[in-house]
Amino acid sequence: MELTLQQLKAYDGSSSSKPIYVAIRGKIYDVTTGKNFYGPGGDYRVFAGKDASRALAKMSKDEDDVVPDLDGLTEKEISVLDDWERKFQAKYPIVGSVAGI
Repeated sequence: MELTLQQLKAYDGSSSSKPIYVAIRGKIYDVTTGKNFYGPGGDYRVFAGKDASRALAKMSKDEDDVVPDLDGLTEKEISVLDDWERKFQAKYPIVGSVAGI
């Protein structure tokens, strides 16, 4: 399955009939089993329905950082993103990719 960033927004946890997706480096993960974290009211809800690569690298929950753009990140931030990506790969299934990323 391939989704655009716009289509990905539909999987933000606001509809109980749809799964919750978070993308990292263009890979879409089904994080529905973590809905307490990524669903409405969850600490990481800002990532749901988006590519959260930059925000995860920067350890940020700032809405402006929840984008796929990695330009200008430090080596340490890229390393942090690598760690997050490994955690997601171990915990959540990859269900698709984001078009153009």
